[in-house]
Amino acid sequence: ALKGGSRFQVSAALTEGRVAPTELCQRCLSLIKSTKFLNAYITVAEETALKQAEESEKRYRRGQPLGVLDGIPIAVKDNFNTAGIETTCASNMLKGYISPYNATVVQRLLDQGAVLLGKTNLDEFAMGSGSTDGVFGPVRNPWSYSRQYKEKSVPKSHSEDEESNWVITGGSSGGSAAAVSSFTCFAALGSDTGGSTRNPAAHCGVVGLKPTYGLISRHGLIPLVNSMDVPGILTRCVDDAAVVLGSLAGHDPKDSTTIQDNFKPFEVPNLTDVSKLSIGIPKEYHAPGLSSEILALWSKAADLFKNAGAKVIEVSLPHTRYSIVCYHVLCTAEVASNMARFDGLEYGHRSDMNKSTESMYAATRREGFNDVVRGRILSGNYFLLKQNYENYFIKAQKVRRLIANDFVKVFGSGVDILLTPTTLSDAVPYMEFIKEDNRTRSAQDDILTQAVNMAGLPAINVPTGLSERGLPLGLQFIGQSFQEKQLLTVAKWFEKQVKFPMIQLEVKRHDHSAFQHQKSASFS
Repeated sequence: ALKGGSRFQVSAALTEGRVAPTELCQRCLSLIKSTKFLNAYITVAEETALKQAEESEKRYRRGQPLGVLDGIPIAVKDNFNTAGIETTCASNMLKGYISPYNATVVQRLLDQGAVLLGKTNLDEFAMGSGSTDGVFGPVRNPWSYSRQYKEKSVPKSHSEDEESNWVITGGSSGGSAAAVSSFTCFAALGSDTGGSTRNPAAHCGVVGLKPTYGLISRHGLIPLVNSMDVPGILTRCVDDAAVVLGSLAGHDPKDSTTIQDNFKPFEVPNLTDVSKLSIGIPKEYHAPGLSSEILALWSKAADLFKNAGAKVIEVSLPHTRYSIVCYHVLCTAEVASNMARFDGLEYGHRSDMNKSTESMYAATRREGFNDVVRGRILSGNYFLLKQNYENYFIKAQKVRRLIANDFVKVFGSGVDILLTPTTLSDAVPYMEFIKEDNRTRSAQDDILTQAVNMAGLPAINVPTGLSERGLPLGLQFIGQSFQEKQLLTVAKWFEKQVKFPMIQLEVKRHDHSAFQHQKSASFS
């Protein structure tokens, strides 16, 4: 039932009784245990998941499944609140914190019968681009243990320690990307503030969707940058992303920034004729540091559309070059504001320092936050000082408007979709990644994804090919505001053309046969 990747296959298998939700759940839990070394999960909610699977099984027996997600194992990034399950944001500040309520997106998945396996690892408070800075340690990219990578990258000599060759997942939703990539779940939630869903999706060879700002509720997502945060969706194919989007999107009275209209879930059509499409290639995305492999892949993808009859034109987004500096100001300013709630009084870590309230505040935040978080708080408060507010924060808001207007002009000129790289290169080894500080790395890695968050537009990473080292490379499609159907339709057509290879996981000390069972299964 779980072999192959035909549409609605696993859901059909569940409906027809060829596989039970409890069996599916147990297989995924078994895989989580055998891939524990990836460090993709912070919390595994085994007992809760099995109970949810049993309830799902009863509904299938009655012939009353709640929907296409009923019985489907999913994972959630550990910055979404989950009732009864610890929510840590990979920080000492929230270790042991159990939320009294579910985030809206989590509740909507549960209402559809999805089985929540656990909470996935991330950079502390989602501040990072490698999933390496959380208090629970870095996440390892499943492709580090793939036959494709080993054959091309690991030396034949046994003298070099294989453990030193593993590569990062990207971030900050690296745990969710690794969970989907290693077959431990069928879909996962991430968050996307500057590319935190699309970046790890590209590095882990999965689909990563960042919806339009306001399409999906942020209620219960512990905020990083309120004006840019969007819940992201990670799956193994575009169709699956559309199914999850259909369950999550729409108005939420608990989030005033969500759309007022009801969202109508859609099935992604099979595009046969692309001749009416206009694909824009932004010249500014030929950024410094872009690898020759990514550039060649980008060019090849543009030719693919052109040869299929689509109109492919070079466009300009002139203010893109300012987006990273602008983002640094706006991001840190909102971080400084958001992190003020963690004071040791109401919830989370509280220091034993009791000389005074002020000393308790200071000690709590020193003990609870890592250097990255404290650094962003300091920067943000500096930009928000009375003497700096006009020169930094207000100017950054004006530049943000110019960046958003660039996209409006391009789409207003008749362009339907923008095609860009997602990352500058394939995933780098962990030992190489940590040579540079978080600020430097984030500035480099967000350069191709961040402007989309400034403008609030939808974007998706589609895994496209393998690098010379046998690691995934992805390309990004950017759509018009609230035009997810068009975006996913084009992404699905492209996905079919490129036929991205399935990961061949080779982990000697773990249950290799289990990987074969779920090799290319998708629930839709």
